[in-house]
Amino acid sequence: MSVIQRLTVLGSTGTIGVNTLDVVARHPDRFEVTALTANSNVDRMVDQCLVFRPRYAAMLDESAALVLRERLAALDSSTEVLAGAAAQETLASLPEVDVVMAAIVGAAGLGPTMAAARAGKRILLANKETLVMAGRLFMDAVNAHRATLLPIDSEHNAIFQAMPSGYNGNLGTAGVDRILLTASGGPFRCTPASELVTVTPEQACAHPNWVMGRKISVDSATMMNKGLEVIEAHWLFNAPPERIEVVIHPQSVIHSLVSYVDGSVLAQLGNPDMRTPIAYALAYPERIGAGVAPLDLAAIATLQFERPDLTRFPCLKLAFDALHQGGTAAAILNAANEVAVAAFLDHALRFDCIAPVVEQVMQRVDCPDVSSIDDLLQIDTVARTLAKETVRQFA
Repeated sequence: MSVIQRLTVLGSTGTIGVNTLDVVARHPDRFEVTALTANSNVDRMVDQCLVFRPRYAAMLDESAALVLRERLAALDSSTEVLAGAAAQETLASLPEVDVVMAAIVGAAGLGPTMAAARAGKRILLANKETLVMAGRLFMDAVNAHRATLLPIDSEHNAIFQAMPSGYNGNLGTAGVDRILLTASGGPFRCTPASELVTVTPEQACAHPNWVMGRKISVDSATMMNKGLEVIEAHWLFNAPPERIEVVIHPQSVIHSLVSYVDGSVLAQLGNPDMRTPIAYALAYPERIGAGVAPLDLAAIATLQFERPDLTRFPCLKLAFDALHQGGTAAAILNAANEVAVAAFLDHALRFDCIAPVVEQVMQRVDCPDVSSIDDLLQIDTVARTLAKETVRQFA
């Protein structure tokens, strides 16, 4: 019988968190939920606490935590409710927790995920910004505290599955030539560039294959999401930018590929459902059921591939530029993009102005190497402030 793994799910009310709990519910003999955290979605958190009965629940928004505490008390729930960013870091590093699902969206996930690394946890990483903002600092923490890092993004999880067993971070000795990240191309892959001027948030969030949150959906539409994944792949697999390639694959069936020096290319295929990589990471090195329908290749019939158009998708180029530049360039890229996307979703910035805002901020903010999270967050604040000013100039 398997030893029960105790989990903290950071960002439990979001898409990844909900899918994680769906997989967990299918295997009550293997997993136990110790703690759940979220931003402000009280209704969903109440439901999750009643079903999974965690010892702790934390809300980043303190007023939401107060409401959650009152509602759970009225339902005779024994779950202890905590509030604020410090509480999320505490729940990410609980001594009794074995596994931490890091699924908080945006820069808010950096602190709790770093706390999990410093506590030596097994981290299932779905938060892009941890590696994009603090790649070197985070990987140093993972190695220093002997944490285990497993990627949840479907693309990086696919690469992890296609890499040689026991890959030690050296592409050369592993016989790896290139890493190929697949991208769907999002909802505007074939849209004339002239029509991108009038794109609405609703159109940008209508992804053709995946069900995702609004911010990541917009990032997929601009292909900034793929750019951030390029930066992630660099840190996860110790791959230089010239050994990472992006290929558009509209069907989202091949989740990514690894090309070897002997001419072999290994790919991981599956229906576009995040429960597959979540289940793989939860049970690694075993495999467990995830509730995902098996892939029917005959029904799919055709798999297409094309090179990304960097004129149509300038955000992808900006991400490669940030990776080549080094230092804190990727953190600046991420901060400016978060501000620009938020403005677009608030109807305060045109879709086609997201990339120009990011580019201007990258040109105007210095990007030195930093040795602490505090220094990194200072640069992040500077970049966000400038991004907000830049957005107003485009409005």
